[in-house]
Amino acid sequence: MEQLSFPIGAELDQSRVDAAAAELTGRTRSQVQALIADGLVTVDGKPVQKNTRLKAGQELAISIPDPVELAAVPQDIPVDIVYEDESVIVVNKPKGMVVHPAPGNPDGTLVNALLWHCRGKLSSINGVIRPGIVHRIDRDTSGLLLVAKTDQAHLSLSEQIKAHSCDRVYQAVVYGRMKEPEGRVDAPIGRNPLERKEMCVTAKNSKEAVTNYRVLQEYEGFSHLELRLETGRTHQIRVHMAYLGHPVAGDPVYGPKKVIKSLEGQCLHAKSIAFDHPVTGERMRFDSELPAYFTDFLRTLRPL
Repeated sequence: MEQLSFPIGAELDQSRVDAAAAELTGRTRSQVQALIADGLVTVDGKPVQKNTRLKAGQELAISIPDPVELAAVPQDIPVDIVYEDESVIVVNKPKGMVVHPAPGNPDGTLVNALLWHCRGKLSSINGVIRPGIVHRIDRDTSGLLLVAKTDQAHLSLSEQIKAHSCDRVYQAVVYGRMKEPEGRVDAPIGRNPLERKEMCVTAKNSKEAVTNYRVLQEYEGFSHLELRLETGRTHQIRVHMAYLGHPVAGDPVYGPKKVIKSLEGQCLHAKSIAFDHPVTGERMRFDSELPAYFTDFLRTLRPL
């Protein structure tokens, strides 16, 4: 168990203990509140309530239990396999499916489905909770995903993504009309300091992020875009489009407060992928059709 201790200075005087602990540890307030409920947060050696107000000169102590990594288990869940051989799998993930188990989503994920489909034969590089997963797409993003069945394949595919030789092309519907018919967004992405579950364009504690876009069709109030990733940061397309002032339609996090609920998440699809086969070296390309939720939404829009 990790033991953390923080002297309370004037800047945190009268702060709520849950808010202060979240800021000091980089955890979410809900995570801190769970620690408080378990008696793992103390002030001057005494357990506190989440709304306790701190005073300058006090000592805040936080005990953080060691993480317990649960192994993903095989589950008989249908999965759309676009291509499969002894080394790799290309999957067409539906909107609403989580890629791998995580807090709040312990099962029912793509990994659970693939473990059943492959009888457990997936690469082990990412551990027992994310076997085979080379790259991820968000729960409410649909489309093509690469999965490695062997460690050799995993290393090769990961290196191709790092070297930008793995082509990943998305399509999205975003708010508004773009100023230019095509462009390049080169803006670093890091964790949002005000909301730990969100990402943002920032120069602090960030990583390079590059997205190329091209307008496919303009509509009243919206644009249909093709987007090519040079990097693969968390929420990259969603963050970059919001940064340009053109958030992805339906995005409940980076879009406007009045969300298009009929989309049930962002209108974003990983449409095609290309890579060198990790064993044969053959260049392989795969394309997927736009899903019904995407095309149905386009039909509601008026072309310009």
